[in-house]
Amino acid sequence: MKSITIKGSKRESVGKKATKDLRNAGQVPCVLYGTDGEPLHFAAEELAFKDLVYTPDVHTVKIKLKSGKGFDAILQDIQFHPVSDAILHVDFYQIFEDKPITMEIPIHTEGVARGVKNGGVLRYNLRRLKVRGLPGDLPDYIIADVTKLKIGQKLYVTEVESDDYKIQHPDNTVICQVRTSRNLVELEEEDEDEVAADEVPATEVDDQAAVKGGEDTKKQE
Repeated sequence: MKSITIKGSKRESVGKKATKDLRNAGQVPCVLYGTDGEPLHFAAEELAFKDLVYTPDVHTVKIKLKSGKGFDAILQDIQFHPVSDAILHVDFYQIFEDKPITMEIPIHTEGVARGVKNGGVLRYNLRRLKVRGLPGDLPDYIIADVTKLKIGQKLYVTEVESDDYKIQHPDNTVICQVRTSRNLVELEEEDEDEVAADEVPATEVDDQAAVKGGEDTKKQE
């Protein structure tokens, strides 16, 4: 998994006035949990979080303080201003290479579903999967191959299992499914990948158009 570096400085004061002064100076108050002893309070520039927060991807974080100390961590929680969306506060949790962690990993679908080719629509139930594993084994994203999905079929979390992590969802959890769309004529055949154009049955709209065309012809006569 990719990692980004956030440089900060330890906070000497954690009162409301000190916090307000930090925000006015373009700094974000942060807390690192999981360290030996008390949580570590520090601050970092708001711009340092853009590659961590404003992205669909997930990252581990290397926190580097001016004192020279460094910590590996993951983002645990973030608070935004309700109006301006400015970052108000960030919580991190320290991680260790030999201890498993739980993270939500984004899902990337691969291929074009067979049912979509035949007029269906791919609907997503999940965009991320909660998984648990060692930090070094967790992927940047999880690939879900939807190529074989026909209309009405679903892709379950069991289809993306891996020895590198353990999925924290029930086995019957659906990632995505191919559903029918309005006025859809299902073209799928068990033994054929494609349906010839002259084999496609006419839709109700086509039938109505044919009847109307016949009526127009009679009027002209």
